[in-house]
Amino acid sequence: MTSAPVIVAITLTCLATVVGGIHGVRLSRTTSDFYVAGRSVTPWRNAFAIGGEYLSAASFLGIAGLIYGHGWSMLWFPVGYTLGYVVLAGLIAAPLRRSGAYTLPDFAQLRLQSPRLRLFTSILVVLIGWLYLVPQLQGADIAVSTLTGAPGWVGSGLVVTVVTVNVVSGGMRSVTDLQSVQYWVKLVAIAVPALVLISIWVGDGHTTPRLPTPPVVSAGMEMYATGSLLLALCLGTMGLPHVAVRFYTNRDGQAARRTTVPVIGLLGLFYLFPPVYAALGQVYLPELAADGQADEIVLLLPRAVAPGALGEALVVLLAIGAFAAFLSTASGLAVAVTGVVDQDLVRPRLRAWTGDDVDGIFSFRVSAVISLLIPLIITIALGRVGLATTVGLVFAVSASTLCPLLALGVWWRGLTARGAALGMAAGAAGSFACAAAVLTGHVPGGVLGLLVTRPAAWSVPLAFVTAVLASFATADRVPRGTQRIMTRLHTPDRSSSGVQPSRSV
Repeated sequence: MTSAPVIVAITLTCLATVVGGIHGVRLSRTTSDFYVAGRSVTPWRNAFAIGGEYLSAASFLGIAGLIYGHGWSMLWFPVGYTLGYVVLAGLIAAPLRRSGAYTLPDFAQLRLQSPRLRLFTSILVVLIGWLYLVPQLQGADIAVSTLTGAPGWVGSGLVVTVVTVNVVSGGMRSVTDLQSVQYWVKLVAIAVPALVLISIWVGDGHTTPRLPTPPVVSAGMEMYATGSLLLALCLGTMGLPHVAVRFYTNRDGQAARRTTVPVIGLLGLFYLFPPVYAALGQVYLPELAADGQADEIVLLLPRAVAPGALGEALVVLLAIGAFAAFLSTASGLAVAVTGVVDQDLVRPRLRAWTGDDVDGIFSFRVSAVISLLIPLIITIALGRVGLATTVGLVFAVSASTLCPLLALGVWWRGLTARGAALGMAAGAAGSFACAAAVLTGHVPGGVLGLLVTRPAAWSVPLAFVTAVLASFATADRVPRGTQRIMTRLHTPDRSSSGVQPSRSV
């Protein structure tokens, strides 16, 4: 059903984002501004930006859809999303900032002194970023088709256009300001309708919502599925490109660690509300799960509970919040992926073609266009997939590849470049194969299917064990200067503030 107010709301949200991005042209003058906002973001401002960036399509639409379709056991998703920041704060937040790197490949080269490992890390960062961009674009497709009746590709095309303008205009500096605002937009947009719908439900005197009971499985399979999911979400957070780059924008390592504390509270506050939509959806729209429309429950519920002007007003507010979610997460991912594409793919080739130095801002903007067009093509070709399910797989891939590099690189001086590469390769082979099977609909049944849909419990240990064993086998190749780098990573910031990335940008 086409709704003029919804169309106006989406349009205004996109225009406001574009205006904010263009405003960033005045603020962003250097490469450091585009990559890491000049390393001048305060902990609270960064926390708001992380909240705006991290609460994606899976959080705004997918969590409610999962709980609505599969029951309360799906609450492990938001629990794991939030716990990921606890792990990140304890393990790598401060050392990562002290490294002085701009990107994860920068860190890999600084720590292990290997151009080949840097390139491999770059490829993984780009692939994970693109895989995570797909559910953001599909969420936009769902919102546009559900709320306006327009073809789904309009939503993903709109998000890509807006984010491209935003990123090429101001890079990380303008994106940070926008994401800080967008957190509050999303919180208000999901909280206010939820509270109104609860009050209507109480007044209607409906019975207590009953969510579906998950299929009966063995206790062992249930423990495996839950444990594997939590492992992926807890360890995968640190390897997500747009999450890691956020800690490069803090002034120092202490500020990076302080950023994570408010983030945990901000995420927990938001996740109070998606279960409300899932529970009320079983009262007012119980048929959606059978129709394969679980991800639409947040957008469709207000019109079912409160037909008329009130329901339409709530839908407009949810549409604003949903597009804020798509745009903020896609912007963060685009900046992170663009930085890697620029440093390791576009700029070296431009230098080879021209034989001269390349304007860093120009190559950054070219890279941004490339980084967003490819996931748009993938989204259109792939078709509909579950939002939260896809995001869960991205976390599993990240936990199986970039997490071993970061965790071992920060805490174990015995890690070698070959060990890191083989560990990431082993984890990537297993987790990417499982992600491809799920996304293309080729999941086997039984226990094997569980291992495919929840791969982290075996792919993460495989990656870590491979990296450790390969490093022991190549112990004579521990890079020179490793002790000096380790000291810098773990020394209080007064002594490490001058650490520079291993490769100039």
